[in-house]
Amino acid sequence: MDMKKRIHLELRNRTPSDVRELVLDNCRSVEGKIEGLTAEFVNLEFLSLINVGLISVSNLPKLGKLKKLELSDNRISGGLDVLAEKLPNLTHLNLSGNKLKDISTLEPLKKLDNLKSLDLFNCEVTNLNDYRESVFKLLPQLTYLDGYDMEDREASDSDGEVDGDGVDDDEDEEGEEEEDEDGEEEDFDEEEDDEEDEEEVEGEEDDEEGSGEDEVKNERSLVELLLKQVDAPSHFF
Repeated sequence: MDMKKRIHLELRNRTPSDVRELVLDNCRSVEGKIEGLTAEFVNLEFLSLINVGLISVSNLPKLGKLKKLELSDNRISGGLDVLAEKLPNLTHLNLSGNKLKDISTLEPLKKLDNLKSLDLFNCEVTNLNDYRESVFKLLPQLTYLDGYDMEDREASDSDGEVDGDGVDDDEDEEGEEEEDEDGEEEDFDEEEDDEEDEEEVEGEEDDEEGSGEDEVKNERSLVELLLKQVDAPSHFF
């Protein structure tokens, strides 16, 4: 499916201005360029174009509210100056798996004052000596490069990852609470079962003791009867 048709389907009878997130992963771009995306998407905050065969981002419209852009697994080798011109409020940029070879190709990103996280996994540029130090020096506004800050501390989920899917934090917390409650109920049930087992064992022990006493009593009665018969007068025989 080409990009224009995919955008039409993603709209689902909405107007472009209603859309905040747009995922176009794995569709086809014509001649390696963005098509069908216009400046009418004025409220777009998240855009994902993973593996769409992009060679250039030159056709990218101006998206003043866009904060997070996924461009991984394409064939982009330069021309990043367009991002600085069209996406002034970009905070997260993922260029993993593209054809970026030199630190100099990243220089246009200096103009993205709000850029906080940049991912370049599987790009040739990551093989350069002092790669991380060079990028942080070139882009001082960055907090995270490839998911880690300058001190090699890993980014938290909210800082380092691009949104667009997953479960809300509130839902996660509710799930954990339910699990805790279930665990408490199971523990309570296990305690009750243990108490019942102990009572059964005690009952069995009592029954065994009782039956033992009855046998002793029966034996004593039999002995007494025999003794009486021995002492009885001979005319009874």
